[in-house]
Amino acid sequence: MTLRIERTDAPTDEERQAILAPLRAYNTAKAGGSTPELVAWLVRDEHDAIVGGLYGRVFFRWLYIELLVVPEQARGQGTGSTLMQMAEALAKEKNCVGIWLDTFDFQAPEFYRKHGFTPIGHINDYPPGHQRFFFQKHLAPAD
Repeated sequence: MTLRIERTDAPTDEERQAILAPLRAYNTAKAGGSTPELVAWLVRDEHDAIVGGLYGRVFFRWLYIELLVVPEQARGQGTGSTLMQMAEALAKEKNCVGIWLDTFDFQAPEFYRKHGFTPIGHINDYPPGHQRFFFQKHLAPAD
């Protein structure tokens, strides 16, 4: 087999899927099949516009929280905590092992610690002068 490597600065979704397909096949062979289940809780204002929320996916029995945004005018009023409680309840309902997420030092690392998350790693200078943190929270097995 002859291979060549080609760079593109504008990869298409089709090209991404072509790379992803053999990776998914390999992962399935090693870890078993798992289809990501997307979930979101939407925070809407009085005009029904989405102004924040939580977006994530359940995959390999873990809930990954990809996005959490609380509108500035609602910060400190329990909205973020309510979203986290709802996400944790769903993770338990789905029999997840735990929840994981990432955040920057200028976002909410203390908020996640307050909610029982423990740091599992970080990247310094991402972006330069800051840190990106990775957190996890193991959930108790269902009775």
